[in-house]
Amino acid sequence: MKSFLKIMKVKDNAKLPARATEGSAGMDLYACIDEPVTLKHGELKIIPTGIAIALNDKNSAAFLYARSGLGVKHGICLSNGVGVIDSDYRGEICVGLCNVSNEDYTVKPFERVAQMVIAPVFMPELEVCENLDETKRGNGGFGSTGKV
Repeated sequence: MKSFLKIMKVKDNAKLPARATEGSAGMDLYACIDEPVTLKHGELKIIPTGIAIALNDKNSAAFLYARSGLGVKHGICLSNGVGVIDSDYRGEICVGLCNVSNEDYTVKPFERVAQMVIAPVFMPELEVCENLDETKRGNGGFGSTGKV
């Protein structure tokens, strides 16, 4: 059974999301900007993509992740870590970028700025309780399971 994602261009020149390879989990999102945008060290900017989507399943969402090449090579990350596009959002998808490197980075028009993964969302009912079940780890937090 084929699944479909409804996409609307909110800007005429928007480039549709695309998978770079057949095995890509995410679809690349492109900067829909008319001129280059420079992110200085430590700066945050919102980059529009020119598209909006409609997810037809309320138990799914679109998740925006950094492109590994931008992050590793240039220190360009998503300013909110992971972007979440809820199933009922119909506005333009914009990508918050952050420059954590020591050098300026210029985003060019139609450059790939993020990747979008569509995934199911589990929505459990909340059950308030007095105690939680015991586990071997218990309440051991950060680093409690060791380095290896």
